[in-house]
Parts: sequence; C-alpha cells; structure tokens
Amino acid sequence: MSAAGAKTDPEPLVLLRVANGTAHLTLNRPGQYNALSEQMLAALHSSLEGLADDPSVRVVVLGGAGKVFCAGHDLREMKANPRLDYYQRLFDECSRLMMRIQTLPQPVIARVHGIATAAGCQLVAMCDLAVAADDARFAVSGVNLGLFCATPSVALTRNVGRKVAFEMLVTGEFIGAATAMERGLINRAVAADRLDQEIEELAASIAAKPPLAVSTGKALFYRQLELGTAPAYQLAGRAMACNMMDGSAQEGVSAFLEKRTANWSTKTST
Repeated sequence: MSAAGAKTDPEPLVLLRVANGTAHLTLNRPGQYNALSEQMLAALHSSLEGLADDPSVRVVVLGGAGKVFCAGHDLREMKANPRLDYYQRLFDECSRLMMRIQTLPQPVIARVHGIATAAGCQLVAMCDLAVAADDARFAVSGVNLGLFCATPSVALTRNVGRKVAFEMLVTGEFIGAATAMERGLINRAVAADRLDQEIEELAASIAAKPPLAVSTGKALFYRQLELGTAPAYQLAGRAMACNMMDGSAQEGVSAFLEKRTANWSTKTST
C-alpha cells in the first residue's frame, strides 16, 4: 500500500493509447506510485467501459507510469475518511473495477515493473495475463500495517496455491518475478528492456485470432471455473457448439482441412 497524497492530479489519471488493435492503459500518478485513489478507480473503470464495445480493440495492456506498476490503495485518502460507510464504498468500488477487468470481452495483460503491492498485486492477479520485468517485486503487504489484504486475497487465491497465498498474506513479504512466475501469478518474466517487445508479441498473437472466439472463450473460462466438473462441461459444450456456428470457426476448420491459410477478414464475427 502507498502513503500517497490525495491531492488533485493535473494530468489525466489514466492515459490511453491505441495501436495495432491494442489499447494501452497507463495508471498516471507516478509521484504517488500510481496509488488507487477514488478518482483513479473511477477513471480506470470508465476507461475499461469505453473499450468494452470498441471492435477495433482486440487486447488491452494495463501498465503504470513512473518507477512502479501500482503500490495499492491511497492510504492518505483512506486515513482522512475514518468511516465504515466510506471504507465499504471504497472497497466495493475497487471490487467492481476488478470484476470489470474479468468481464471485459478483450483479454487484459498486466505490464508490471517496479513493484505491485496490495491492491496493485490484486490488479495483476485479476488481469487475464501478466508479463513482468525480471526485477519486479510483488507483495500483499497490508498485514504489515495491521490490515489483512482481504480483497486482494480473492484474486491471489485464484492464481496461486492456498498455502503459497496464505504465506504471502500473513507475512506481507515480497517475492521476485521469477518466483511469481513459478507460482502462477504472472505468465512471463523478462529483462526490463524487453518488456514492451514481449508484450507486443503476446498481444499481436492474441489479436490475430478471431475476436468472437477470444471473447466468448474468455467469458466461458471464468464462468466454468466457479462450477463443478459436470456443469462446467455442460456450459463448455454449449459454448463450443455456438462457437462452431460462427463463420470464423467454419472458415478455420475449412482452411485446416484444405491445407490453406484461413481468411478471417471475411468470416470473422465481432
């Protein structure tokens, strides 16, 4: 968590750049280590909403300006509002943001450098994919301040094993990028000077696939995780049957059988 100030930021709190089908969202409070103030939470949620229905955006990359990815909630802002109703509203807003990442049609890739702590680590865990610089560090460190990272624990326990997650939550200790990758918190750890290239290649690989297959697949992926095995198979079977009726799937299968390159441009649905 960050002891960031709650002053009004003159620059946009979230920067947006779109190139080659990829929307790059950048948390923009570098002087406050990109702490998630109320305004930051609202700005990021609004940015995601704006991208959800944009057919030109195939992948979203979430990063942070300055030296770190995100140091968690804005502790100065929290300390200045010592009311239960305020805290409940704040964490409800944060949870809605986290869920919007998961329900966004496009895959979201976390671009991690520096540190990702508390709610910042939660952001990494909620993104569909995560690529980090090899010197990045991660922690759910609220316990060091007497505040168990309850909401980050929801995302963390859905990424790493129970005992690993609990150790991180009750010690507040940092882990490095290599350990984060080994435990399943991130997908890749690369040299800092290769971070953007690695993400660009990953995003391009996803963007080259039919968008309907990716968006319906993402929705199915998370829905089936919360079900038992039998209902998960039922849901997955219906999803695959509907996917096969789409022109992109018919074109892809035909191209495979005919040993040619698929022509997504005329067959892909959005």
